[in-house]
Amino acid sequence: MRVVIVWWDLADSKAGLDELRAFLREEAVERFTGHPGLVRKTWISDRAANRWGAVFLWESAEAADRPILPPRAVELIGYPPTHRAAFDVEATVEGAAHLLAALPGLGLAHDPES
Repeated sequence: MRVVIVWWDLADSKAGLDELRAFLREEAVERFTGHPGLVRKTWISDRAANRWGAVFLWESAEAADRPILPPRAVELIGYPPTHRAAFDVEATVEGAAHLLAALPGLGLAHDPES
């Protein structure tokens, strides 16, 4: 397995966190659901530092190296990620003692209050 982490410093972006959150609601989550080789994608943000990004968990290094969907986030933000790192996965666990029934559908983008 392979983990890829990308993020943008949004200081020079034409898009802000609220616009990017709407992008998740309206298209991004659905676009990545069922993507071949992708185990999980988690979008992340840091309003205080004005950063936006994603953590990808791929089934293999080969899957992580394949082209993904056209980078609509790049179009919205106005430039490619300012940081990108890839790592081999050494081990994984899933915690059983948590209150979340499932991860799909969770997060600020799915919260009507945000």
